[in-house]
Amino acid sequence: MNLIVKTELLKRLFEANGQPVSGQEIADQFQLSRTAIWKYIKELEQDGYEIGTIRKKGYYLIATPDKVNAANIKKYLKATKYGQQIHYFETCESTQLIAHDEAQNDAPDGTVVISEEQTSGKGRMSRPWDSAVSKGIWMSVIVRPSLTPQQAPQMTLVAAVAVTRAIQDITGIHPNIKWPNDILINGKKVVGILTELLADPDRVKAIILGIGINVNQEAVNFPPELQTIATSLNIETGNQVDRAKLMAKTLEYLQHYTELYEKDGFTPIKLLWESYSDTIGKRVRAVMLNETINGTAIGITSDGMLELKLNDGSIRGIYSADIEIHK
Repeated sequence: MNLIVKTELLKRLFEANGQPVSGQEIADQFQLSRTAIWKYIKELEQDGYEIGTIRKKGYYLIATPDKVNAANIKKYLKATKYGQQIHYFETCESTQLIAHDEAQNDAPDGTVVISEEQTSGKGRMSRPWDSAVSKGIWMSVIVRPSLTPQQAPQMTLVAAVAVTRAIQDITGIHPNIKWPNDILINGKKVVGILTELLADPDRVKAIILGIGINVNQEAVNFPPELQTIATSLNIETGNQVDRAKLMAKTLEYLQHYTELYEKDGFTPIKLLWESYSDTIGKRVRAVMLNETINGTAIGITSDGMLELKLNDGSIRGIYSADIEIHK
């Protein structure tokens, strides 16, 4: 009940756009006392919301804290499924771990787990992911698409296109995608995507999309070893970016492109992905578990596999590898 009332209060305050909202009307709606509503207002103030009072008229919103909680996200959210259920944490070990538990407990399609900080964030191959407090978007999205397990790996590329479009819309920057799951700006990493699958032999039960976006870090917020290879939207634009607004736009595009993939197959996603590619047409080194090969990236296949043209003219498909682009 506590969360429901606070969320409704915030929704009313946002919608009022600076005009007073009657505490008595909300008290009557939830059959609470005016004192109870006042206590909820005080809780919101402790959460960082600046709220004013006009005698006999009600409460009005003065300023909103930079948080990626449900209320702030839903202020901008246009997606009809994704983001309707949001689990928000000030800090957690890993949003991916929580999302796995939620998925096993039948969390609905589009459920989001988001945290201001991760203490043990992970990228591909269990590499650590630096999750600065309240500087980025550290989230996992539970997706339940009508796909076979063989179609699931392409969701990494679907997510990459969605995040790239969202960044482009919100900031005006034109990022590039490095196969399969890194988004770059001026050659530096700004986004990582981790895709994990829960499936039966013949059907996908859930796909957990872990998405980390470096949003408002300054250079000093990155460890020294990352400062030459990582960047943030703030560094690249010179401006603070509204994280809740970016997150809402990401969820909107993620729902759109997932539904497009389900309806029309991978071809439209493939064309979009290739248009943003930082890899196609370049000489690359593909480092795999048991071998390393060099070649020219010529495209991706209908199942998201990277195709390399080797020095002898043969074509080699790469399912999983670390890609190094030759300078």
